[in-house]
Amino acid sequence: MAKFVFTPKTADQLKDSYDAIIVGAGGTGLTAALQAHELGLNVVVLEKNENLGGNTSRASSGMNASESLVQLNHGIIDNNHSFYEETLKGGGLLNDRPMLKYFVDHSAIAISWLMEHEIDLTDLTITGGMSKKRAHRPASMAPVGGYLVTGLLKQIQKEDIDVFNNSRVTKLIKDDGKKVNGVEVETKDGKKIVTAKAVLLASGGFGASKELIKKYRPDLVDYKTTNQPGATGDGLKLAEGVDAQLMQMNFVQVHPTAQTDHDHDHTYLIGEGVRGEGAILVNKAGKRFVNELDTRKVVSNAITDLHEDGAYLIFDQGIRDHFKAIDFYDHVGLVVHGKDLADLAKNIGVDANNLEQTVAEWNSAVKNKDDIAFGRTTGMERGIDEAPYYAIHVHPAIHYTMGGIHITPETEVLDSNGNVIEGLYAAGEVSGGLHGNNRIGGNSIAETVIFGRQAGMQMAKKITSC
Repeated sequence: MAKFVFTPKTADQLKDSYDAIIVGAGGTGLTAALQAHELGLNVVVLEKNENLGGNTSRASSGMNASESLVQLNHGIIDNNHSFYEETLKGGGLLNDRPMLKYFVDHSAIAISWLMEHEIDLTDLTITGGMSKKRAHRPASMAPVGGYLVTGLLKQIQKEDIDVFNNSRVTKLIKDDGKKVNGVEVETKDGKKIVTAKAVLLASGGFGASKELIKKYRPDLVDYKTTNQPGATGDGLKLAEGVDAQLMQMNFVQVHPTAQTDHDHDHTYLIGEGVRGEGAILVNKAGKRFVNELDTRKVVSNAITDLHEDGAYLIFDQGIRDHFKAIDFYDHVGLVVHGKDLADLAKNIGVDANNLEQTVAEWNSAVKNKDDIAFGRTTGMERGIDEAPYYAIHVHPAIHYTMGGIHITPETEVLDSNGNVIEGLYAAGEVSGGLHGNNRIGGNSIAETVIFGRQAGMQMAKKITSC
């Protein structure tokens, strides 16, 4: 089957005016564009990078949702209240509660909406801090992000929605009445003003900005990042230019399992789904030291507190068969192999007897559904007992910025006095509040679709009622 290739429009095709301008072509921007277009708006998506997809393209685990038809098909009876409470607990009770309620209550319909657009997430896995399998992913178990971006672009191409790459928005334009009514955009043809009735910032976070990390979290300035290089917080600066309020900017998530020593230019996120499918973490002594599916904050801190230059993720062929992204990790040279556990221990430099004993104890915990050592209760469907065996060396790395633009659950942007800035919307990682001080794995992809749709709907509602 031929690989799908999306061709953005050329700069000379950029019109002077649209109903809605969407800044950023990640999961949020593409979802919003499709939803707004289907509700009758003439929309344009402006992406500063050459490649489309943003950080969404790097997501590998899944998209969280509760009370979905997919869960029922798998015999999982879930409820929105549990999803809400577990996300609230995971976020240190610092989540914006009305936003979180909207998010949870619209999660299942977002899965159904994707299916209506031929983006089928029919398999399930689990992520840290969740009690049920909520992370929806493709049946092929392929990484969810690339699958979602490709699926959305196919629909956008079919609908002939204007998408431009290499088009950097440099300024938000306001009319005399303080309403945002356009943008200044820089393309290869030069600068241009494009007007609109609404502008959506869907430009992602600032995990790849040394400048902003230094400003808000100087303690993390030397950490590597799993983010794509374009995640530099441009949307936050645009918003500040029109007096938007930023919130919780010091809440920066460190992901526990990133491969940071492969080369100097690229840090690889090792998806939480590897642990969700049964992998364990061991230290240099070959012993477990944490509940691997505790929240990212807890697991990251546990690895850092070892003071051992990271830790090792240990898994077998059975786990590998249930998480297809491992094939990619292996392809780029991140995976160490062992024909048996002793061989693997030798290859990664840990004590073989300890590793064999640790795995035996883990397999016993899986069999008895009782992890006496660390109280893990999820990701225990299969042991580590099918040769060959594998390891990936992991370190914590900057992964996600929970803080951002202060918005309402309707994705309207608030100014520094807490008033709505008319005509301006924000959604996805550029916004703050949803996740509190720690994001649950699987919730960012859910946020892109749920609040991308919400932004599309709210812009359409506002514009068509004018």
